Amino acid sequence: MFRFFKKKSPAELKNDAPSSVPDDTPHPADAHVAAAPPDGSIAPPEPSVSQADIAPPLASAAAPMVAQPSGDPASAEKKRSWLGRLRSGLARTSLGGLFVGVPVDENLFEELESALIMADAGVDATQILLSALRQRVRKERLEQAEAVRRALQSLLADHLRVLEKPFVVGETHPMVIMVAGVNGAGKTTSIGKLAHALQARGASVLLAAGDTFRAAAREQLQAWGARNRVTVIAQEGGDPAAVAFDAVHAGQARGADVVIVDTAGRLPTQLHLMEELKKIRRVIGKAMADAPHEVLLVVDGNTGQNALAQIRAFDAALGLTGLVVTKLDGTAKGGTLAAVAAGSQGVRPVPVYWIGVGEGMQDLQPFVADEFAEALLGQG
Repeated sequence: MFRFFKKKSPAELKNDAPSSVPDDTPHPADAHVAAAPPDGSIAPPEPSVSQADIAPPLASAAAPMVAQPSGDPASAEKKRSWLGRLRSGLARTSLGGLFVGVPVDENLFEELESALIMADAGVDATQILLSALRQRVRKERLEQAEAVRRALQSLLADHLRVLEKPFVVGETHPMVIMVAGVNGAGKTTSIGKLAHALQARGASVLLAAGDTFRAAAREQLQAWGARNRVTVIAQEGGDPAAVAFDAVHAGQARGADVVIVDTAGRLPTQLHLMEELKKIRRVIGKAMADAPHEVLLVVDGNTGQNALAQIRAFDAALGLTGLVVTKLDGTAKGGTLAAVAAGSQGVRPVPVYWIGVGEGMQDLQPFVADEFAEALLGQG
């Protein structure tokens, strides 16, 4: 879900970049800005950017803008298509088939226990869900397997509700989002899709190519910038913290609504690289006192219980505010989110803002507990 607050006036937004960078923060003299040309190709780095390169300003929001179903038939069809892809992506861990033509007895509960654990829900979440399900079966005297399936779907949705939180944009200008994740999780792709989603709802977006470690990472983000027609702050090599610093000030000076900072992918065990992430966070805070406003971790939906270790490590280092779960169209084990919601293995139940199914621009959607539970427990 999205929520937008009323945008401040241009006078309130004016915040020119300071003439110097904090002493411990290198300011790259060769920082460049890559903007998308009209023909959609990737332009070479330019020394400056005109205001015309910035996306349209945030739409007037007398009432908060929240992503929700529309009465338009085309929108309804898109929603059905999205839910279909989500259900297809979770098909390997779908539990709906367990309820077809079986009696409601102890064997069913044993099958459910095994299936939930195999789906990476973890022991804690499995016990919570099955204990609540047994109570409801007794209380409501459920005798049909289909009724038990619907009960478990409702309980799972309630269990996941702690992870459901609207993504609020517009309280601060610019809103600075720092994005982290391990290599291969789909971090840069998710940034491109997120930029598209925010633009579609009226926010102007600026991207920062802070991944100076991986080969071609800057070019990949610039390609997404070209597709979205948004500005990308980048430099060849150099300090990623300096790129983030410049991007925040560029966003302030140009009145951007959102600045999204990409960072190099790394494993939590790479301590020196995790320290670099902490430095980027500190430097962003020096560029803008209350930033970053969101610190997102991109998690590959196929990693199962390994996701818990990633969340725990990155949360300890950065103080995560939200998750983006990608690749739910593969062999994803969707039960992992149940483990996160249960706080398994010492993991804090960090909100899941976004989930991704597919490679298209529109294939990053807000996490909705009811939809996810329906996809995981759909009828067999």
